Amino acid sequence: MPTRKINRKDFLKQAAVLSAAPFIAPHFYIGKSKPKLSDEVIGHGKFKYRVHQQWGDLDPSKTPVKNCHEMVMDSKGRLIMVGDETQNNILIYDKSGKLLDSWGTTYEGGHGLTLWNAGGEEFLFICDTTGYVAKTTLDGKELMRIEHPSKVGALEEDKPFRPTETTIGPNGDIYVADGYASNYIYQYNQKGEFIRKFGGAGDEDDQFQTSHGVCIDNRNAANPTLLVTSRSHNAFKRFTLDGKYLETIFLPGAFVCRPVIDGENLYAGVCWSRLKYLNRTPESGFVTILDKDNKVVSNPGGTAPKYRKGKLQVMVQDQAIFKHCHDVCIDEDKNIYVCQWNANQTYPVKLERV
Repeated sequence: MPTRKINRKDFLKQAAVLSAAPFIAPHFYIGKSKPKLSDEVIGHGKFKYRVHQQWGDLDPSKTPVKNCHEMVMDSKGRLIMVGDETQNNILIYDKSGKLLDSWGTTYEGGHGLTLWNAGGEEFLFICDTTGYVAKTTLDGKELMRIEHPSKVGALEEDKPFRPTETTIGPNGDIYVADGYASNYIYQYNQKGEFIRKFGGAGDEDDQFQTSHGVCIDNRNAANPTLLVTSRSHNAFKRFTLDGKYLETIFLPGAFVCRPVIDGENLYAGVCWSRLKYLNRTPESGFVTILDKDNKVVSNPGGTAPKYRKGKLQVMVQDQAIFKHCHDVCIDEDKNIYVCQWNANQTYPVKLERV
């Protein structure tokens, strides 16, 4: 994987900028009315946002969170979030930040959340990194489980299975990313019957280093493809729906999480970026946005995207607003809701499009 050398002068300049950036501490808001909107606007070009740091704050004594892992929006405009706090794995918000409902007490490794609209009927797929995927109704009734791939002869029984994400294909096929263990993508039909696996850990084009996320890229409606995160490669990798490698979208500096398609754009949370000596740096997250040509057009919380001779340059955190951006959800007004991992039990943050 290509890297960019950084000299001492550039490093010191970058360090000075980072140390001067404002730190916004996590704040738990308890009360009837929301605080005033932040005056801070982040992002680049046509994709700029006002930060609502306290949008999703709840009373942690009643509705606690550990890590806010992922969020989806259902057909009613409700924002559904999964986390690993077993007092309430699922939190359901309206777009004002009001809590509508909560459920789930068994998903100790609640991590991935996918919404599937099957002809008007909606279901959730919850990835639990303790070793299974659960299909549920929107109110939490469990309908099906996909368990250790050894049960279908796809993995040795003694090898771990820690699924991080799912996506559902146009025909209902279920793709499971084993991002914290084997790095394979396992494909099943909608009944949970195994079809194939592809990928695995490695540095070849068709392999992954942390296959953390997966989604169907339907921006070309006539030819949908599969986008898979290879987080430690700072990349998304594109495959056909039957697992054949097509291309890599390289995002230098950005340890991206799941790809999220909205309209013609691609969004992702960046869990870490490469700051000191170009190594992965704690608490260095931001959000990245790509256009229809997969060119980065904005990095809310990060440095402005720069291309030299057509090649994207290293992107890093620019403002210490986020710690580890784990997922984003986009509403119909193109506002972004950001979920964070390892961020002092921070609730989701809203970025209002301006």
